[in-house]
Amino acid sequence: MQKKTPLLTNTLAILLVSMIAANIGGQMYGPLLPLYVQQLGADMNQIGLFFTLSMIAPLMFQLLGGWLSDSLGRVQAMAIGSVAGLAGYIIFVIAPTWGWLLPGMIGLSMATSFVGPSFQALIAEEAPAESRGKVFGLVQGLFLVVGVIGAPLGGWLADGYGFRNMFIIAAALYGLATIIRLFMARKIRSEQAVPTEKPSLAHLKTSLGSIFGLLLAGGIVTWIFISDGVSDVTFSMVGNLFPLYLNNIVGITKTQLGLLGAISSIAAMVFMMLGGMLSDKYGERVGIILGNLMIGAAIFTMLNVQSFPFFILAWSLLGIGQAFTGPAYSALIARAVPNKVRGTAFGLFSTSLGFISLPAPYIGVMLWENFGPRVPFYVPLIAMMLMLPVIWIKFYLPKEEKPAGVDGSPVPVEA
Repeated sequence: MQKKTPLLTNTLAILLVSMIAANIGGQMYGPLLPLYVQQLGADMNQIGLFFTLSMIAPLMFQLLGGWLSDSLGRVQAMAIGSVAGLAGYIIFVIAPTWGWLLPGMIGLSMATSFVGPSFQALIAEEAPAESRGKVFGLVQGLFLVVGVIGAPLGGWLADGYGFRNMFIIAAALYGLATIIRLFMARKIRSEQAVPTEKPSLAHLKTSLGSIFGLLLAGGIVTWIFISDGVSDVTFSMVGNLFPLYLNNIVGITKTQLGLLGAISSIAAMVFMMLGGMLSDKYGERVGIILGNLMIGAAIFTMLNVQSFPFFILAWSLLGIGQAFTGPAYSALIARAVPNKVRGTAFGLFSTSLGFISLPAPYIGVMLWENFGPRVPFYVPLIAMMLMLPVIWIKFYLPKEEKPAGVDGSPVPVEA
């Protein structure tokens, strides 16, 4: 009897541990960061300016991180980004005013741009093509323990011991993750029989040419980029307003904010494998459509209730929606893009905050102040619903007979 191959390789399992450690810290501060900026002296306009300026760093690093992943190697790029991220955490611990947080955001943005796309591309490479959605679902489901632990832990620490002590704990967890990634990068480099290609301008030009060729071809990659751009722009308007709305307007405490984050993560964990299996069996667009409908229902519920149990319902729907869309989007990108530029593609789609979305956080604040705190949240809700027919028509990709990019060419696309 043939031994069943495990879904996760040893490399994936070890790096997943590092991702969990690092992102527990990220979940500890992520939902509370606008409140920390506010505590360090920023008013509403300055909060909008802060998050607008902080979006510039991903523009600088998103393609660079993905390209280095394709060139140097997945784990090597993760190790480089981790060192920058640890520096960002240290700045957050010692920052005396909100302006000091901006260089910290640069370090954290570099980490996100290097680590996230590299890990996504690594999953796509090591997962069997016929069960890629299931593997993405498993990894993303296990990863969501960070929200279960990080969000309530961060809220509790911030309420009881202050933001700085919370950031010290988060920095320690990220330091542990950095050590693991540096060790794995060194181990993998020592085991390589063939040296990796050294980064060069010629290689960068080739990679960018391949990616932008796919983007401009009018096929599925084009439509993924358009959909991702609409989502990025509209959700950038409100992403950092959620904790301000819930804390300042509704009156939910930091601890309750953390609990909501944990509830969302638990719901996502429960349904993540189902989302991946749904993607493998019925196609990625089915999961993406269902997930967007649930996320839309979560936002609508949040804007029209005041009782905490109803917010629990909203955040549960939000988690289920993410469970359906996350594995499906990852599997779709992995199938649509050849392996040789997969890291660059995941870098582009993971943080594709283009120049057009730079003013989005500030616009969200302006809508808040001039038309009321609920108004900006309806923008992504309406945009998401309008994109559903486009997703259903354009996000169709035939089942591949062999893994994407085996021969260095894109998977055949049927519009």
